[in-house]
Amino acid sequence: MSKIELLLPAKDLSTGKVAINHGADAVYIGASAFGARQAAGNSLQDIESLVQYAHLYGSKVHVTVNTVLFDNELEGARKLLWDLYNIGVDAVLIQDLGLLKLDIPPLAFHASTQCHNHSLERIQFLEKLGFTRAVLARETDLETIQQIYNQTNIELEAFVHGALCVCYSGQCYISRMMTGRSGNRGECAQICRTRFDLQDADGKTLIRNKHLLSLKDMCRADYLEEMMDAGIISFKVEGRLKNESYVKNVTAYYRHRIDTILEERPDDQRVGSGTTRFFFTPDVQKTFNRAFTPYFLDGQREKMSSFDTPKAKGEYIGVLRQERGHYFLESSTSTVSNGDGLCFINAEGELEGFLVNGVEGNRLIPQKPLSHFAKVELYRNIDKAFEKLLSGKTAERKVAVDMRFKELSDSVRLTVTDEDGCTARVEERVEMTPVQQPGKMLETLRTTLSKLGNTPFEARSMEIPPCTAFLRAGFINELKTKAVEKLTAARIAHFRPQDTPLRYSPEQLFQTADYLRNITNEAHKSVYENFGAKTIEYGLDKTEDYEGKSLMTCKYCLRHELGWCKKNPAIPNVPKDPLYLISGKHRFRMEFDCGKCEMRILWRRD
Repeated sequence: MSKIELLLPAKDLSTGKVAINHGADAVYIGASAFGARQAAGNSLQDIESLVQYAHLYGSKVHVTVNTVLFDNELEGARKLLWDLYNIGVDAVLIQDLGLLKLDIPPLAFHASTQCHNHSLERIQFLEKLGFTRAVLARETDLETIQQIYNQTNIELEAFVHGALCVCYSGQCYISRMMTGRSGNRGECAQICRTRFDLQDADGKTLIRNKHLLSLKDMCRADYLEEMMDAGIISFKVEGRLKNESYVKNVTAYYRHRIDTILEERPDDQRVGSGTTRFFFTPDVQKTFNRAFTPYFLDGQREKMSSFDTPKAKGEYIGVLRQERGHYFLESSTSTVSNGDGLCFINAEGELEGFLVNGVEGNRLIPQKPLSHFAKVELYRNIDKAFEKLLSGKTAERKVAVDMRFKELSDSVRLTVTDEDGCTARVEERVEMTPVQQPGKMLETLRTTLSKLGNTPFEARSMEIPPCTAFLRAGFINELKTKAVEKLTAARIAHFRPQDTPLRYSPEQLFQTADYLRNITNEAHKSVYENFGAKTIEYGLDKTEDYEGKSLMTCKYCLRHELGWCKKNPAIPNVPKDPLYLISGKHRFRMEFDCGKCEMRILWRRD
């Protein structure tokens, strides 16, 4: 039997609770330091509050401490790990392997996707280091996932939704080289979302001022069962900087999709507890997206770029026709309302957006004049009615409990047992005044005990034999409140994770370790020495020696995207190598390894 986990991002405590309320089996959140999203750090106090809230529902909290570290930061990171262990987090994601050589707590350590977890050999190495889980590279296809699953015993986590890095995670240095802000240090400047010119070997400009490295967003909702079959047990949504409405919508969408699959798979079940009820219909087209791609999962190379804009276009809603200063919506797939935000790609190749001031039949009245066009494809990136719906209560999650009431000789007892087997029992002495109307007393008990209000619980069954004593409604409420408090504490204790001692098993696996290993401290260096490496090169975050180095290594191929794939000799007028990407004063050489289907971007001072 597999435990299947829906894993959502939490920008902060509030967003984490929203994800859990909408059915997340786990959330991942940034610690106060050393996280790969520097702008999404959180205090230990907030993380502890989230841990307790998550454990009420049998959900988990994973904390990101996934940057590379310098020697003077190791002690601070080590102390942070102990703090996280003491507040009961379920797992910690790390990138810097040097942490494993320190005096660290018996936590479950997950290898962040920043570790470049792209191959069987890499995952086998991580397993020998003692990781309990690997977050696979986004580029990993189903065949490779199956191979890894068959030949390792490590848990496998994979992204299913959200923004994409064009470069293999952990292998991108272009942000640090151009701006001093390192992606491996949580400070990525998103250079891949900016504009570039493309030149051929003769310096001829082939494409000007386009977002040549900007990708669509990932959506693998149609591949969830295939991913389960291949060995994925955790389905991860990207977005630790996303707002609550995004988290509500995406969590609900994937909760429904996964639950539908699990209904037909009796050998698999979800990680968390409780039943989530939604008060809206989720639709991932209606929240931030750059259009979607499954991104290599099925082994195919479909079009996946977003050359015109790195911004969200949203859902396609039809064709907009301009006629004598008026605007008419044709072949619409949806109703447009006042306050909606619409957009299109204009004649300059720019994303142009506007708010709707009025709708008269199929005529739209924009808030401002629009650029000239005859017809354009129209998208909606702000659905006012949907956003208003998401701003209210959109879900509730309840854990089922069985309640048993019993009258004793001079007291009464209430026992509450939840769906996970946690039990709370409260016994209170009471004056045994004979009740005048036993039937009414029984109904009062049943009604009062079943009202669990804003607690995490709902009554699944009740066992209440005839009562001979008169009990005040206030007394019954107090009894119930004490039972709920005890059950809440019992659940938090029940779901506190077990210690996971690190199983570090070095073997002679390497002779060398180059700059792509991202070694920036002596502890990390010693890991590779333990595994046989004699020649070790420090990472670019430490040396800043970018000359001739691959600043980006990508499964995405610009040649293929533009229809110039060298594997198709029939294509005419293919530009001569090398190709160059130009950004301001920076000129980057592109190299294509057609055997591996990889593209590399390098920088030289020529």
